[in-house]
Amino acid sequence: MTVHEFMHAYIGHRLGDTTAQDEGRLSLNPLAHIDPVMTILLPAITLLLFHAPILAAKPVPFTPWRVRYQEKGVALLALAGPLSNLVLASVAALAAHSLDQNSFIFQVLYVFVSLNIGLFVFNLVPIPPLDGSRVLYAFLPESARNVMDQIEPYGFFIVFGLVLMGGFGGVLVGLNSFFLNLLGM
Repeated sequence: MTVHEFMHAYIGHRLGDTTAQDEGRLSLNPLAHIDPVMTILLPAITLLLFHAPILAAKPVPFTPWRVRYQEKGVALLALAGPLSNLVLASVAALAAHSLDQNSFIFQVLYVFVSLNIGLFVFNLVPIPPLDGSRVLYAFLPESARNVMDQIEPYGFFIVFGLVLMGGFGGVLVGLNSFFLNLLGM
């Protein structure tokens, strides 16, 4: 998650917005990206209740009107995080292919690849506040943008509810499997 959030901050900075840098978020220090509720409390509670942690880092702040290329620039900023997860998963998968599948290192890399593919897929869901919504927003007509703006304050609850009701009907599991297979895992 640290690399994911750093990439948001880095691309925002490259596109002219210094908001993340000004708030100390242009950093690979994991402590800069920890949110007490989303990164510590929520995973602890969901691990106890559902035997699976749901967690998130503190969102990287940005100022939309300071980002070059308007909505397209914001879409690039949003896409940077999930793409970093895909790159990390790809590099780890390449390394894993040279190892015995029964080895401890292979198992660690498999978990690392699986987690990064999960972050990649999940963050591209086009429901605010997830990154996929910012990417989609750049290409939508004004009327659809207005709908997204209206649901954004409730987006976290919508996403959380959908996850609790089975992970979007198996769509996320299918996409995770597709990308894991693509990487030969």
